Amino acid sequence: MAKTQTILVVDDDRNILMVVEARLASGGYAVRTAASGEEALRILAKETVDLILTDVRMPGMSGHDLLERVLKDHPGLPVIVLTAHGSIPDSVEAIKSGAVDYLTKPFEGKELLAKVTTYLKAGRPVPAPQPRLTDEAAEYPAIAARLWGGKSPSMQKLFNLISRIAPTNVNVLVTGESGTGKERVARILHELSPRAAGPFAIVDCGSTPAGLLESELFGHVKGSFTHAVRDKKGLIEEADGGTLFLDEVGNISSEMQTRLLRFLQEQTIRRIGDTRELRVDCRVVAATNADLAAMVRDSSFREDLYFRLKVMTLTIPPLRERVDDIPILVEKFLATFAEPGQEPMTVNPEAMRRMLDYPWPGNVRELKHVIEAGVVLCHGGVLKLEDLQLEPGSDTPAALRDAMSLDESERLAILRALEEVGWVMKDAAELLGISRRSIHYKVKKYGIRVPARGSR
Repeated sequence: MAKTQTILVVDDDRNILMVVEARLASGGYAVRTAASGEEALRILAKETVDLILTDVRMPGMSGHDLLERVLKDHPGLPVIVLTAHGSIPDSVEAIKSGAVDYLTKPFEGKELLAKVTTYLKAGRPVPAPQPRLTDEAAEYPAIAARLWGGKSPSMQKLFNLISRIAPTNVNVLVTGESGTGKERVARILHELSPRAAGPFAIVDCGSTPAGLLESELFGHVKGSFTHAVRDKKGLIEEADGGTLFLDEVGNISSEMQTRLLRFLQEQTIRRIGDTRELRVDCRVVAATNADLAAMVRDSSFREDLYFRLKVMTLTIPPLRERVDDIPILVEKFLATFAEPGQEPMTVNPEAMRRMLDYPWPGNVRELKHVIEAGVVLCHGGVLKLEDLQLEPGSDTPAALRDAMSLDESERLAILRALEEVGWVMKDAAELLGISRRSIHYKVKKYGIRVPARGSR
């Protein structure tokens, strides 16, 4: 017979202790309660518990102080912190200090049980090694190889943070300019996590129209709207047991922010047109090149969602701020694009100086494309300045880059809409909220090939 697992609940509010104890007991757990951090330590000195739920703000020993003692004296014992609404930063700070998760009061009983069950199933984690920072990537081979190496201090710091965050279950916000490799970092977090055998589902919030995003995320049931001819799993459901990557999350509407927050709080979803709640267990990694903190300040992004997403934050530095890494990246890309059996090309000093001086507005992605094109144009095995197709002057004008980015996003949005409605252009126009004349013009503009059956 399996041993009953024991949970220690710590809160100075007796009413909360009674409610939480009753809920946990109904889930089959043994419960011990403490009205202070000091009392909790006395219990821990005498008894073995499997998980701790503790309030953050308590008189005397705070939840932060208790967490620090638990991490020192009982390494690996999972701690979930409880915080009042409006004090989410306290919980984020606790997560950074070593708590596995947090709950915001008031919380529902099923949300409490879901989190407790998740961390008790996972067992006590083995603490991740804390490698010292050096000028070489050798201490982080699994990470450096996926990010093409890097000896700059900013990348070494990033490698270190990834190695510490990946084995945990906390949500992560990856920030950085376009082309820095945010999706690549998200994949590394997944591949180095206990969820690596599970799915890695990508949601492109930047190019998916608002009318499609809800279906993409949550799925739908047959007949729930005009073109719902069959049941469809959403990408959140597809990520069950794995990692959900929300790319360009700053682009989602206020309505979708509310739905996403509900999922993060309750770990349940409801397909469009369905009445059933489905439980989903996935880790969320979000990415953005937008300033979400500023969006919170101007009320265009929900503060509570922001803190749910950024339990931990990884910021990828732009290439212009880590010039020392450019020769390493160039060498990697030359090897990548070399013909099979052919020795990788070298770079003459003039070409290398130009690459070191160039500001790389498109970051690593732009450098990779420049090297790929240079390999095609090069003769004699040495990459020269004339082989580098760089923008004249310092960089591409910002307005031109923005226009190019908007065009690509629009093209992808039209493609997604057409695929969703079976390539019927009038229906895609309706879904996108544009006229039939506009969609015909844009399909021609972007060279989108529409099957004959969908040309009406």
